[in-house]
Amino acid sequence: MILDKFRLDGKVAIVTGSSTGLGQGISQGLAEAGAAVVGVDYVPSPETKRNIEAMGGKFLEVVADLMSIAPIPEIIEKALARFGRLDILVNNAGIIRREDAIDFSEKNWDDVMNINAKTVFFFSQAAARRFIAQKTGGKIINIASMLSFQGGIRIPSYTASKSAVAGLTRLMACEWAKHGINANAIAPGYMATNNTAPLRADAQRSEAILERIPAGRWGTPEDVQGAAVFLASEASDYINGYIIAVDGGWLAR
Repeated sequence: MILDKFRLDGKVAIVTGSSTGLGQGISQGLAEAGAAVVGVDYVPSPETKRNIEAMGGKFLEVVADLMSIAPIPEIIEKALARFGRLDILVNNAGIIRREDAIDFSEKNWDDVMNINAKTVFFFSQAAARRFIAQKTGGKIINIASMLSFQGGIRIPSYTASKSAVAGLTRLMACEWAKHGINANAIAPGYMATNNTAPLRADAQRSEAILERIPAGRWGTPEDVQGAAVFLASEASDYINGYIIAVDGGWLAR
């Protein structure tokens, strides 16, 4: 049955940035589909843990700062110690810094590039090594952005990092598909999350954004769950190196 291909029973997923927003929504969606979830964030994820366990799911909380790649091996070891395997990696953790490009600081560049691009690559590399060792294949889901396709304003390092995510996703697909590894990305549109709080608080910017979104509203973490479950599941086994926009039609305008 086709719906069975969307089930994630017996699978183990690592989701970074699991405490709130898209990471929380994706964690809960994967758990509802049957996966055990290892949630990683620089702060605890008590609400995510509570919600998943309330539905009868399994959740392991790992507190780690992914501004550096140093915690990655230990995170994977903790996942293996608790659940015995790894099948899915969702690279959701990321930050944004806003400053005019003419004044943009080196720190704002390095901080964003470190977590949004460098950590994404090296976490994917570590997961791929595990998938290959297991001989099971696996799923890598990166979180891209509308800024993987567009320039934006006042966010040069974010635009650079999300363009890098798109390119790296395609590279991973080209190199690792032969091992049964699918690497794809989700490009959320304008979502009601912590990252967009300044935009939503600016009445003029918020109105301009909403006027361009055909769906006429900001997206929610729940809007991303379907794409995440699909890309994590057997139903997407022949999809590789693709970026799915979940944007209410923004790119279609």
